[in-house]
Amino acid sequence: MKKNKVVVPISGGMDSTVILYKAVEQFGAENVFGLSYDYGQRHKRELELAKYHIEKLKIKEWSTIDVTFIKKLAPTSSLTNDNIDTPDIRQIAGEAQPKSYVPNRNMIFLSIAASYAEAVGANTVYHGATKVDSLAGYWDASPEFLPTINSVLALNREIRINIEAPLIEMDKADIVKEGIRLRVPFSKTYTCYSGEDLSDANSPSSALRIKGFAKAGYIDPLKYRQDLVDVWKKYNCRLIEYDTYNN
Repeated sequence: MKKNKVVVPISGGMDSTVILYKAVEQFGAENVFGLSYDYGQRHKRELELAKYHIEKLKIKEWSTIDVTFIKKLAPTSSLTNDNIDTPDIRQIAGEAQPKSYVPNRNMIFLSIAASYAEAVGANTVYHGATKVDSLAGYWDASPEFLPTINSVLALNREIRINIEAPLIEMDKADIVKEGIRLRVPFSKTYTCYSGEDLSDANSPSSALRIKGFAKAGYIDPLKYRQDLVDVWKKYNCRLIEYDTYNN
């Protein structure tokens, strides 16, 4: 049976943007309900890009939810506390959880999304978890988390909301390839947790993004502080035809 409506949390990062385009392909824009979250994150500029994709895809239902209480309640993350430096990819090896971990963020976001789904008559919520998230220490983006939260939602006596994670078995290279298939304009996504105009290639999120593009054989259209010409040459990368630096 074809699912008729889906709620998609969209941050403006590459993963959730690919999921958004995938949802439109599968459900049609008229059946996609977008949600973005303002939790006082350092990289709030991603919300502007979320709006860009919502408008580009002609999605009519989209809301940005104010959950800035997270910044006050959980100032233990480099994303919610400007006094905590964004970690360098070379400094986090072996850590159980990175400094960018926000306590229970995904649990909170998915609970809100499930509530919204019930209200609008959608039976599916897309979760932006990827293969690398679990490996990086984000327990609420792990494969084990998915059936657990779904078992809680199954307690609903009338309406069944199911959370799905379309990218959870994909690494970053797979996600890049899927985004290219969907013609996602990757130059209009933002991954770096620094929040700066020029992304830092040494931040963990950016380093994983760069590696994904390189393994997929494409040049990342984002601009970085560092010169990455040697990286692109090493992997024999090429530009994405429809997504240039001037896009």
